[in-house]
Amino acid sequence: MEKEKNFDPLDMNNYRVEKLKGQDKSVFERWMARLGIPLAILAFVLIYLCVDIPFLRDISPDALGKTALARWKAIGAEPFARANHAMLAIFVASIILWITEALPNYLTSLIVILAIVLTGVTTEQTAFAQLGHPVMWLNILSFVLASMLVKTRVAKRFALWLMARFGRSAGRVILSFVIINIVLSAFISATTAKATILLPVFMVIAAIYGATGGKDRNNMGRNLVLQNLFQINIGASGFITGSGANLLAGSLMAGAAGWTLFSFQDWFVAAFPLALLLILVGWFVGVKIIFPLAPGERRPSLEGGIERMRQELRDMGKMNAREYRAIAIFVAVLALWATDKQHGISQTTIAFAGAVVALLPRVGIVAWNDVDIPWHLMIFSAGAYTLGAGLDATSLPATLVDAGFGSLGIDNSTPYALIYALLTFVMLFSAIVFQSKTMRVLIFIPIALGVEQRFHFPPLSLAFPLALLTEHVYVLPFNSKPALLLYNTGQYSWSDTFKFGITMMTISWVAILLWGETVLHWLGYTRTLF
Repeated sequence: MEKEKNFDPLDMNNYRVEKLKGQDKSVFERWMARLGIPLAILAFVLIYLCVDIPFLRDISPDALGKTALARWKAIGAEPFARANHAMLAIFVASIILWITEALPNYLTSLIVILAIVLTGVTTEQTAFAQLGHPVMWLNILSFVLASMLVKTRVAKRFALWLMARFGRSAGRVILSFVIINIVLSAFISATTAKATILLPVFMVIAAIYGATGGKDRNNMGRNLVLQNLFQINIGASGFITGSGANLLAGSLMAGAAGWTLFSFQDWFVAAFPLALLLILVGWFVGVKIIFPLAPGERRPSLEGGIERMRQELRDMGKMNAREYRAIAIFVAVLALWATDKQHGISQTTIAFAGAVVALLPRVGIVAWNDVDIPWHLMIFSAGAYTLGAGLDATSLPATLVDAGFGSLGIDNSTPYALIYALLTFVMLFSAIVFQSKTMRVLIFIPIALGVEQRFHFPPLSLAFPLALLTEHVYVLPFNSKPALLLYNTGQYSWSDTFKFGITMMTISWVAILLWGETVLHWLGYTRTLF
């Protein structure tokens, strides 16, 4: 990030997102964008109109799931085979468009919904109804609730208080961000929003410790930003409401298991301890091994820096009634989410109630115009859910798994542990090349569900472990929006983020193997691996 002559490193306004210098697309990315549309059209035409794929045509009804079997009986074998070809063609074309970013993600989603209807993969009612899916409502309402944190400045106050309280020691500063990220992950279902809220805070802290980016990098700055990137993502993995991709994974798994929604409590019990463990391991690996702090980096080097943080906190004044109400609403919503199995009220209904209270005149916190709902992301999600509905209607994942595993010689005699290790490895390390968590969920969760059905494994014994790996998108700057946003701070290089990221990804794969053998097995999800 370029520094001006009168640049004040302790002014948080200097680190607002709009002031960060964006990264231009590389030559390869520009070529990908140019070729995306013709490649997508070519793939669709070849698969749908030109190529005969026998295993999509010769499907036994005994291999179909409940939804696909009903569709097969309703429209007949030949139209169902055409629907399978159409679904594969749409799926491949959409993946090409999403990877190459030849079109905006929301526009690709609209095209996906239209194509699924026009090719008869599923009905208009099913395709268009995805915008009203309970998980879509949960996404929207979560943004309403998250807007309270921004409007009342509760999140900023919390972060400033921790930094003013513990900012005199490098180790305590980084551990303080562990607390901040975990708390925000429980309430905010957008990782980019968390990164935007925290970026000015940790950039000022980095400046206090002598790291102002560019040529003035040091290991304290590298640790602060890369640890926050890791914590923002992995903290989200501990809660089903931590990101839209988690909610989508939960929706796909719930549909396969015959539930309405995946329980917040079940996800939390299985995922949060793993997330916390990985965050603490990440802190140790970063601070102690990859980017060890030199003696001069362990204490503030900019005179008056911590006092400026305290002054910023004092300038906010005492907590007012609106802030207390915002905290009360959030705590009530989180408590009800955490006990959803006991009272039986869905996450969406709880979020509905919280949003209604937050929007009430006089009693509430925000007005509708204060709510920041990224509708382009909502449309993108609706297209993703429609794609999932199409996959469910055609049972395409199970069919592809059957054909693919058959060609590789994987059959009922193949150990569950080998398939578990293979799928978790591919799911995890695919994050290095994919630019969308949602896309990875759409590809790998249905495949895992198809494998479970094909080999008669316990429900969710593969899909749930894969879902817990959704948020590992931190190795390279283009792997996620928070990764790109924080790379623009200039506090670290590509090699820095790759070294830390690939190390933590490898550790995470070992961790999910051990988690599958222990905690997930004790909870009844997985079989014994070793």
